[in-house]
Amino acid sequence: MSRYEGKRAVVVGGTHGIGRGVVEALLDGGTDVLLTGRDGRNLEEARGRWGTRVHVVRADVTDPAETDALVEEVRSALGGIDLLHVNAGTSDVAPFDQVTEESYDRMFAVNTKGAFFTAQRLAPLVADGGAIVFTTSVTDVTGTPGMSVYTGSKMAVLGFSRVLASELLPRGVRVNTVAPGFTDTPSMGIGGLTDAQREEFMRVGDEATPMGRHGTVAEVARAVLFLGFEATFTSGAELPVDGGLGLGLSTSL
Repeated sequence: MSRYEGKRAVVVGGTHGIGRGVVEALLDGGTDVLLTGRDGRNLEEARGRWGTRVHVVRADVTDPAETDALVEEVRSALGGIDLLHVNAGTSDVAPFDQVTEESYDRMFAVNTKGAFFTAQRLAPLVADGGAIVFTTSVTDVTGTPGMSVYTGSKMAVLGFSRVLASELLPRGVRVNTVAPGFTDTPSMGIGGLTDAQREEFMRVGDEATPMGRHGTVAEVARAVLFLGFEATFTSGAELPVDGGLGLGLSTSL
């Protein structure tokens, strides 16, 4: 019998990067998985990769109607949820004095408002004793230059996750966050990077991280599953998966 056989999981933002790694880890453990995404190509690629092993649903976290539809999709496909991983996120890099309102609104719409209302709508389907895990970021503690709005949006997620942990405590639902550092994904968490920019971003990340390297999506995924299934006496916590970057060495960036 697989480790998590019989468990049901929803991964919001599960078509690529960290979300894809979490889906793969859940499948390896025997979990019944429903994933969401909003990019049609990524959704089709997910269907081609996993076939009927995964329920693939298009859902844009910034669209309330699609979030409401997602609730019905989850109820129909899974019946309930044992682990909800809210992983949707977007980021732009710009100095404080160059941030535009458009960029600000987009990041908060996805990272904060989208994450909040997705969790609000799906929380009633989380089984008593289940878990919710949000993805935040090491920038919550590093004050990384160029990431003021992204950091603010993810710190807001950390804040409301802790209140949610308190409010769902009577049902035994644990709510935690995982805070990745530099992680080796195709986009590095930043849209529109050229190959040269990605290479430079990786170099800077390796130099800034005390362990001297990037994390892997598998390492972050293991932390998500730990919080989701193993950390049964933990709620309201943020688990860093950052190679020690949160120790305060980010001023070198």
